[in-house]
Amino acid sequence: MFDHPDPIRLGGISIGVFLTMFYRDERLALFIDGANLHATGKALGFDIDYKLLRQEFMRRGRLVRAYYYTALLDGDEYSPIRPLVDWLQYNGFTMRTKPAREFTDAQGRRKIKGNMEVELTVDALDIAGRIDHAVLFSGDGDFRSLAEALQRRAVRVSVVSSVRSSPSMISDELRRQADNFIDLEELRDVVGRPSRQHGPAQGGADQED
Repeated sequence: MFDHPDPIRLGGISIGVFLTMFYRDERLALFIDGANLHATGKALGFDIDYKLLRQEFMRRGRLVRAYYYTALLDGDEYSPIRPLVDWLQYNGFTMRTKPAREFTDAQGRRKIKGNMEVELTVDALDIAGRIDHAVLFSGDGDFRSLAEALQRRAVRVSVVSSVRSSPSMISDELRRQADNFIDLEELRDVVGRPSRQHGPAQGGADQED
């Protein structure tokens, strides 16, 4: 099923392993764990340009859907993440949001607690029959079972996270289960932009599961 003759090189990166990851005729879906991806980019020192990210994967295959998951505080109209959420809604992303709980940790840092694993899992299993390749932007080990379930449905699973951050952001169990692992650091020149202290790309307060 996956023996395609025309693999696509990862845009701007000449690393041989990427040559066998994506094919022009396969149907792709992106599943972006917003809080997890933000934390990984922050650990690596750059923000994500979501316009470039979507364009890059549109070049690699037939992009069926790009999902973005994040928790939002009720009534927080001035949240730094709100402009990002609004922009994504108008620019080709399918948004999944739900209310979050705000608290202050032991170090006095503002945190937002909001777990989107159920929503992401439901969407992935729902669309599995219409895609060939799922790209999961998360290092959360709780998604290992989802990756296995997708593979049983003949869907390839690529995971985007990082082992180059300190500490590593990818669960070893998830990395072992995935068909492909892409280190976010390798995408820096493709979908990254310089990190900044404030702005929608950073997502405001840190989020936890």
